Amino acid sequence: MTRILGISAYYHDSAAVLLADGKIVAAAQEERFTRKKHDPGFPAHAIRYCLGEAGISLQEVDDVVFYDKPLVKFERLLETYLSYAPRGFRSFVAAMPVWLKEKLYIKRTLKKELSVLSGCKVSVLPELLFSEHHQAHAASAFFPGPFQEAAVLCLDGVGEWATTSVWHGNGNRLQALWELDFPHSLGLLYSAFTYYTGFKVNSGEYKLMGLAPYGEPKYVDLILDNLLDLKEDGTFRLNMEFFNYATGLTMTNARFATLFGAPARQPESELGQREMDIARSIQAVTEEVVMRLARTARQETGADYLCLAGGVALNCVANGRLLREGPFRDIWIQPAAGDAGGALGAALVVWFDKYKGQRSADNVHDGMAGSYLGPRFIDAEIEPSLNALKARYEKIDDEQLMPRLAQLLEAQQVVGWFQGRMEFGPRALGGRSILGDPRGTEMQSVMNLKIKFRESFRPFAPSVLAEDAGDYFELDRPSPYMLIVADVKERHRLPMTEAQQQLFGIEQLLVPRSTLPAITHVDHSARIQTIHAETNPRYHALVKAFKDRTGCPVVVNTSFNVRGEPIVCTPEDAYRCFMRTNMDCLVIENYLLLKSEQPQWDDDKSWLKEFELD
Repeated sequence: MTRILGISAYYHDSAAVLLADGKIVAAAQEERFTRKKHDPGFPAHAIRYCLGEAGISLQEVDDVVFYDKPLVKFERLLETYLSYAPRGFRSFVAAMPVWLKEKLYIKRTLKKELSVLSGCKVSVLPELLFSEHHQAHAASAFFPGPFQEAAVLCLDGVGEWATTSVWHGNGNRLQALWELDFPHSLGLLYSAFTYYTGFKVNSGEYKLMGLAPYGEPKYVDLILDNLLDLKEDGTFRLNMEFFNYATGLTMTNARFATLFGAPARQPESELGQREMDIARSIQAVTEEVVMRLARTARQETGADYLCLAGGVALNCVANGRLLREGPFRDIWIQPAAGDAGGALGAALVVWFDKYKGQRSADNVHDGMAGSYLGPRFIDAEIEPSLNALKARYEKIDDEQLMPRLAQLLEAQQVVGWFQGRMEFGPRALGGRSILGDPRGTEMQSVMNLKIKFRESFRPFAPSVLAEDAGDYFELDRPSPYMLIVADVKERHRLPMTEAQQQLFGIEQLLVPRSTLPAITHVDHSARIQTIHAETNPRYHALVKAFKDRTGCPVVVNTSFNVRGEPIVCTPEDAYRCFMRTNMDCLVIENYLLLKSEQPQWDDDKSWLKEFELD
């Protein structure tokens, strides 16, 4: 058996993935163990978990592969500085010590860390290999995907040089066709607007996407006329006179602020209509770029299907439009599309290139196992943890538990749901989720403000039984990874009064848009997860019980965490989050905990400062 350990680290979203003969044994992000969101450090905990899941030592691994080539990235840093000199001297000086001390010598650093982790000499470690960044993204998109042949589109901030790349996958082969290089990056363009509207780069981009429906695309022409030279084939060049990320310590500059009539919004300050209109505008531009690139990829490959990876592939609004209007029969997005998924892609590169691995695809089923690839916990682990916390609980078998939870949800109770293997990737998919009744008119605001402690404008996603999805949403295919946005069906929408139609901005939030107001955005859209009995039978059984009781096959699903906190990993994490919020009950496998029955929780709210706001 050939075992390959893939690693991503040192930039953001460190992760580890273990393959055995090309099959994913385990995958996890380091942040889930360290409780530091987007943790960039060496993924020691994630590696230990992956090895433990397989029951092997590091010495039994055949190869370790890193998802990036640091020397090429350093080359880009030097060339960028020389091309802009003397501009950018401050950022160059700031970056150099880290590079000269750590990042330039990642091979040595990795071997040292692996040696410490395994307790063995460097000389007996498995062979250490390196893939290219976009090669890892492309491999993570195509090889686990369901398609025998597909075009592959990778869009992110930047790898070594590439920011956009197009590939052709066929059977066991993945061929690079062309790329766009730094500084011309759709991902960095979107991040620049994320920064300008007051959100955090590399974590707040989804907020910008969620804000867009409240605005109007007033600035599209301004962007296309000044910032972006967009060609018909989707290729583009950015006007770097408006950006600071190549040479400075910020994303945008004073010229950018002048163009949009105001300085960048201060984080946590009030959001205005201008920010909403800007969000809508850059979302429209992003979608247009993606659509043009997809059409070009279709023409150049002749493939009927498309696979996507890279951070921009997490833009589920663009994905939804691509599915509806694009030239492909179907699309598939890697659920861990960002840098965490690079660990998987790097391992797959080695499996198919070095070991000539074989692959079969039926154009329907993928190899991600629902993305349930992280740790699970058994009763012998859960019960002692709850006892140590002095928690009060009841153990109930599934036959009684599911109807009871359905009853609690119907009564507008908010349920913390912890079961099975933890999800790999940024989305909670019914392994580590907070659930609610989507029919409740107050559910969105309650969950946003009293449980997640986050901005009120942000929508929640629906989890819907796969067999019922077409009855509620304009979606005719599976969306198991919550990476497709589609509209709520017309028959479920609620008519608006003339006065309601005149509302602008955040005021629109007060108007229920459908019979499922908690998951329906102001533009009647929803970020859909379809639940499949094959990949998550217990979650499917829960929602089926809710449907049997209420007639509604949909629940609100948001990640089990508070703002700024990684998704919970362990029963202890789950209980702490449960007690710190206004969740009503918690389910950990077959253990049911009611908030009203728990002992006094001594909490001075200092934990709110524990997690850096995203």
